[in-house]
Amino acid sequence: MSFKRVISKFLVFIFVVNALVICNYKTVKAEDYWPSSVDVVAESAIIMEQETGTILYSKNIDEVHFPASITKIMTALIVLENCELNETVKFSAEAVYGTELGSSSIARDVNEEMTVEQTLYGMMLESANECAYALGEHVAGDIPSFVKMMNAKAKELGCTNTHFNNTNGLPDDEHYTTAHDMALIARAAYAIPKFAEIVGTKNYTIPPTNKHPDPTPLNNHHQMLHYYKSNKYIYDYCLGGKTGYTVVAG
Repeated sequence: MSFKRVISKFLVFIFVVNALVICNYKTVKAEDYWPSSVDVVAESAIIMEQETGTILYSKNIDEVHFPASITKIMTALIVLENCELNETVKFSAEAVYGTELGSSSIARDVNEEMTVEQTLYGMMLESANECAYALGEHVAGDIPSFVKMMNAKAKELGCTNTHFNNTNGLPDDEHYTTAHDMALIARAAYAIPKFAEIVGTKNYTIPPTNKHPDPTPLNNHHQMLHYYKSNKYIYDYCLGGKTGYTVVAG
């Protein structure tokens, strides 16, 4: 064996050993800083690093559940990919009256006009279901067509156990997802700066419209970001997000 070949093999061996040592060192350091006992009450949970998609924590991440209003993350993602923020959204009778009575709303009227941006704030901060409905109609013409866009996008993002059947997340047996799939959807949404800006906003005011002479104040319902019914969950490093709740979803 030539001297050069011996030296080459020796250098490769040194490189591999160093790489293994570095990898093991990083693993140990990560373990040093990771919580020793993570107690998650939810039936399913995931922590995914946004830039790389690395999964840092998982619990039943492929288990199917009803998503409730976190559905609106997907609705917002599709709207932001297909609309300009200054486009005019006109609220139809179906948008105003076509959602469950008593569910989240900012009390819009038939033929009321707002911009896409204002409607997104209404949907993501106050979880207004009529805003989700109106945005779906604005983008696709009708809700079934928008739902097809939602499911196509889910497939594009690599979701494997998700099927959407509305824009707002109200109970529907054909409307379900998993923690892992929602993490993939949220990761794509957070890659859009305007999405991150909206869900990280504590308060927003919709100016007077053609149907409402007074401004409409909005407050973010995310209790880790902003006071909403309680301040015990406030976390200084929270960048925002979307909450969701229905009795069926739990």
